[in-house]
Amino acid sequence: MSSFRHPVGPQKPGVYWRRRATVAGVILLIVIVVVLIVVGRGNGAPAAESSPSASPSASSSVRSSAPSPSASSAPSSGSASASPSASASPSSSSSSSSSASGSTCSKNQITLKPVLDKSAYGPTEDPKIAMSIENTGSGSCHMDLGSSQQVLTISSGEEQYWSSKDCQTGGTNQDVTIKAGQTLTTPAIAWDRTRSSTSTCDSSRPSVTGGGASYHLQVAVGNISSKESAQFILN
Repeated sequence: MSSFRHPVGPQKPGVYWRRRATVAGVILLIVIVVVLIVVGRGNGAPAAESSPSASPSASSSVRSSAPSPSASSAPSSGSASASPSASASPSSSSSSSSSASGSTCSKNQITLKPVLDKSAYGPTEDPKIAMSIENTGSGSCHMDLGSSQQVLTISSGEEQYWSSKDCQTGGTNQDVTIKAGQTLTTPAIAWDRTRSSTSTCDSSRPSVTGGGASYHLQVAVGNISSKESAQFILN
């Protein structure tokens, strides 16, 4: 201890004290560095989260399909027969509807015709009935061909026996463009050879007379009716 307090050597004691102070300072600096390294590793600041850049999603362009000449039938509740509605996709843009579809179809440019699969039917055969819609004008036009607008009626003489409207529920509206010279034909639906009325929708219906009886099919869309009916025989 005496040598530590009173350095022994050829030089002055102050030289030895300065050397000891330098060594002690270096040791202290090393200790501080080590402590900082240890503490820094234990309490390291988390890396900053990089916010991902949003990549723009490509917008898909939807094309509107062209009206199909065929039509799909919409079944009516309580009846084996249904009022058909033309299957056609509406215009994708309402603002350009009038220019793309033309004007509203008039009575003068639309011809409706009743369509039958046969002219005479056997005792167990049900008539398949439909209608054709032809644009006889010089330009395209559009009209409502939804099931709420279409009517098929069957009569004999002055008496009406059946109508697709009697028990129809959930009629739809569908604006369809018809090109000049184009004919749309609804799919055939079966008439079950029974009388219809609004009071027989949930009950059995009486069968109509066969044995060579003559009947007529007439069709209409909105305020446009077929000029002629189609005659057929039930045997």
